[in-house]
Amino acid sequence: MVGWRVALLCLWVFCGSAAGQLDYSVSEETERGVVVGNVAQDLKLKAAALSLRNFRFLSSHSEPYFGVDLASGSLVVREPADRERLCGAKAACVLTYELVLQDPLELHKMRVHILDTNDNSPHFPAGDVQLHIPEFLMPGARFTLPNAQDADEGSNAMLSYSLSPSQHFRLDMGSRVDGSEYPELVLERALDRERRATHLLVLTAKDGGLPARSGDTQVAITVVDSNDNAPVFERTVYRTRVPETAPNGTVLFRVQASDPDEGSNGKIRYSLSNSTQAKLRRHFHVHPRSGEVRVAASLGPPETVLEAYVEARDEGAFSLASTAKLLVEVADVNDHAPEVDLLTLSSPVSEDAAAGTVIALLSVRDADLGPNGRVVCSMSSGGPFKLKASFDNYYSLLTDGPLDREQVSEYQVLITASDAGSPPLSTLRTLTVSVADVNDNTPSFSQSKQELFVAENNGPGASLGRVFAQDPDLGENGLVVYELLDVIAEGQATSGLVAVDASSGALTARISFDYEQLRGFHFQVEARDGGIPPRSATVTVNLSVVDRNDNAPVILFPLARDGSVPVEIVPRSARTGHLVTKVVAEDADSGSNAWLSYHISQASDSSLFRISAPMGALRTARLVLPTDAVKQRVVIVVRDHGDPSLSTSVTLGVLLSNSAPQVLPDFEDGWETGGHLSALNLCLVVALACISFLFLACLFFFVCSKRSQSLGRRSQSCGRSPQELRCGSKRASNPCVMSATIDVTTIERRSQTYLYRASLGLGSDDSSLLLRGEFSAADLRNLASGVGLNVPISCIQIRNRKGDHASVNAMVSTFYWN
Repeated sequence: MVGWRVALLCLWVFCGSAAGQLDYSVSEETERGVVVGNVAQDLKLKAAALSLRNFRFLSSHSEPYFGVDLASGSLVVREPADRERLCGAKAACVLTYELVLQDPLELHKMRVHILDTNDNSPHFPAGDVQLHIPEFLMPGARFTLPNAQDADEGSNAMLSYSLSPSQHFRLDMGSRVDGSEYPELVLERALDRERRATHLLVLTAKDGGLPARSGDTQVAITVVDSNDNAPVFERTVYRTRVPETAPNGTVLFRVQASDPDEGSNGKIRYSLSNSTQAKLRRHFHVHPRSGEVRVAASLGPPETVLEAYVEARDEGAFSLASTAKLLVEVADVNDHAPEVDLLTLSSPVSEDAAAGTVIALLSVRDADLGPNGRVVCSMSSGGPFKLKASFDNYYSLLTDGPLDREQVSEYQVLITASDAGSPPLSTLRTLTVSVADVNDNTPSFSQSKQELFVAENNGPGASLGRVFAQDPDLGENGLVVYELLDVIAEGQATSGLVAVDASSGALTARISFDYEQLRGFHFQVEARDGGIPPRSATVTVNLSVVDRNDNAPVILFPLARDGSVPVEIVPRSARTGHLVTKVVAEDADSGSNAWLSYHISQASDSSLFRISAPMGALRTARLVLPTDAVKQRVVIVVRDHGDPSLSTSVTLGVLLSNSAPQVLPDFEDGWETGGHLSALNLCLVVALACISFLFLACLFFFVCSKRSQSLGRRSQSCGRSPQELRCGSKRASNPCVMSATIDVTTIERRSQTYLYRASLGLGSDDSSLLLRGEFSAADLRNLASGVGLNVPISCIQIRNRKGDHASVNAMVSTFYWN
């Protein structure tokens, strides 16, 4: 935009002056879209020419108040213009624009006059007006009021003033040297602050616009006081009656005066008037602010009337005052209290003193006369005493019952002496009577039996507790000593087990106690005072020995014999949860120290076994796998619940075998873990495989030779009847068969494994015996399966000669060879 203006200026310099100037007028705050004039017509152009000649509308204002519609050529309002904001207090408000046309280049100036409208109300910049006018001013006094301001111009800013109606003020206009006018407040009637302290008026300013606007402000007038009123008392005479014994500071009167003036003119100070006699002025004191009249000295003899005057004066510059009379009548009173004198006192008194024993002698007197001097004595103590009148004003204090020092060791006897005055006066005298002790109480324990506890393995001299007996007597009568009465406990004297301190009753152990040998005993302790004659009492002490965790668990089963590891045999066909053995242990301690739990601390295969923590039952945790080692070692730890806990372990050997060997293997060697072969085991496995291969080869050769020998007899064999065959109806399908029988006899049960003796025979008779020995049920199954698969027999029968174990009966099976 600046570049355009520079170019236009240069063009104007070289080509001459502008083609023309356009002037328009528009009222401020005109709404958007209102057409101000037609620029195209005023430039004598058609509206279409503006676009063809690249019309430019240039403005130096930041806000686009006006714009040119290129379609119609009209000058329209884009934003409402506020003349007061754009031009302030200027008389004329003009906005200047440049109009640029090309082909040929032309420059035109345009001025838009913003016309004022009455859109601002008069206002008083100073706000509310505060005036302070003394009440003594005479009518005609003038007070200048502030001018109002109006941001409009011309007639819209011409102001006129008016005042709200008032009986005391009117409004007038004053003028300055420059001809400007201002409003003035004129006092028309004298003010009286006591009647009305403030006046509130409203000053209104109205401009000359159509329609007119106005603004107002509040004029607050405060009437300043002047001292034109004297204080006035509520009463002119104050009368009272006061006893002769009234102490200093006693309030006799509270005089009150009022002054309608304000500030210091209305503040009142009280004092004794000069009319009061000088000898009476010392008897009274008047508080300067509250008006309280108090006694300052003794008022003198009774039955007299004192007369004084009090003055009330304000604090104005020219102070005003008034006075009131005070009449004080002094009344006679009973102002002497009785006096009590103690002549004799016998204290302390033995608690076994007989009733009627004289303790004290008293005398009473009163300085007053008549009824005010007649004295009556009374007593209050809460004890076994009484007060007895002797003669004239003498009294004796006597015992009236038994005394018990242990219940009450000291009495406070209150003697009250009262006269017959009105009101009566009394004197209190307290006598302290102490009771002397005699040995009339036996030492007593809080309970006849006392329970004590001591943890075992204590050291000699360890504290066991304390016995305590009370004796309410004093001195030697209440001094208690303790003695152990020797009795027999667990075959020995208690003096050899415990000791008691004679002065404190502290019990200590003479030996170290063992819970497993001595769990408790009882003994007696005697408490004896030092009176004459002495008194005594006994208490029975039950001493219980508390167990400590000093015994480790002892394993009862399984037991290692001759240092060997106990062995249990588990068949390889055992299912999950198969009971291997049950560990049994005991603990000589008691309570939680004897509560046992069982844990596996180490195992060849930690996944194969589990143990019941509270019961100690060792079971298989899963099925036995072919890869599991034959020998398994399990270390079972038995732990008690003491603090700290003690434990014992046992190593158990587990043999994974379906049969019981003649000689149990050695479990004292290193740990054998399942699923991992050591170098030695690997060599043994290879050797066993080679031997098995050679055995199978020999067996195969033997079977083949037998088969060739039987081919010659097949025709004869095939002529036999089915009834002669031992394998039943299934033999008919293959008439050339032979039979095999396994006879089984249960011979021994070791742990959970059953052992069987078996014999294997081939053919119709038992002449051909292949194998005889002792086997487990699993071994028999494996044996039967092996024979059925490798020899030319048609049937294998397993018979149980002894016993009826289900595991044996379930082994009957038949194999066929084709």
